[in-house]
Amino acid sequence: MIESSSERTAGPSPDPRASPARVRLERLGREGRQQPNPGRPDPLLARSWLRYLGPIVRLAFRPTLENAENAPPEGGYLLVANHSGLGNPDIACLIVSFLDRPGARVPAAMVHPVSFNSWPAGGWMARLGAIPSTYEAALGALSQGVPVLVFPGGDIDATRPVWRARRVDFGGRQGFLKIARGAKVPIVPMGIRGTHYTAPILFRSKILSTLLVFPRLTGVRRFPVTLLGVLGAVGFIALGPSIGWLLASILAMLWIVLPLAQIPWIPWTVRIRLGEPIRHEDLFPDEGEETLQRAYDRVLGAVEDLVNVRDRDHDLRS
Repeated sequence: MIESSSERTAGPSPDPRASPARVRLERLGREGRQQPNPGRPDPLLARSWLRYLGPIVRLAFRPTLENAENAPPEGGYLLVANHSGLGNPDIACLIVSFLDRPGARVPAAMVHPVSFNSWPAGGWMARLGAIPSTYEAALGALSQGVPVLVFPGGDIDATRPVWRARRVDFGGRQGFLKIARGAKVPIVPMGIRGTHYTAPILFRSKILSTLLVFPRLTGVRRFPVTLLGVLGAVGFIALGPSIGWLLASILAMLWIVLPLAQIPWIPWTVRIRLGEPIRHEDLFPDEGEETLQRAYDRVLGAVEDLVNVRDRDHDLRS
């Protein structure tokens, strides 16, 4: 575990080449409200979630949590997962799956600092035991023996086009490995399958992210164009002869960029599968950069294998 309080709060030095938006987000994460009870959901909120939102999630996605016994019964560990379908169905299914298991240890999910420190989402995220996605918050939770859930790919992974649903893309990000190495905890890979089809993404664009301004300010570098967004835009364009082409074009563009075009709207079965823990000693025999890259490749491969486990089993039976 963490050796001292100074190590618990120390993170990597800010990158002098980082963009102003990135520097602002890191400062927000450091200065923002931290989580006093990581991984400990408020009982009242948990009951409300299961009572009102649980039935909707089960009906739409029928989530199952497989191999939950692979999670260590005590001590901190890093639960590393893929992110799909813009992330919302992932989170909803994970919350219901863990809260549905009496006595299960709920991991402290790392949440983007902007979301964690914003009203009203930040309040209920904190009450569900989430933490801001900073080194300080993650190391602090792990030092208390709390498991921490991280999606290393972030928006890169969550905005993959639907035709890459079976791939996992962490975008080369290795910060989660530095957290596990610093905290001396095992990594448990987790593969989430099915959420990518709930809100199909046709393509993603860095240019759109910049032109729309807000996504870039919040750290989103790739704006996703969804199937729902395109269908809605086509519908507005079809109204051109009735309402005028200019108004129809404006409405079509607005629809594509509105959050409504990114909601999960296709019911799809979601499977969540935990892999076997990878010991800290096996991942990090030394402090070298090559060791870090090998650990990255191993964890990413383990998560991708879990995403594709049904396909692999089918191939073996064939």
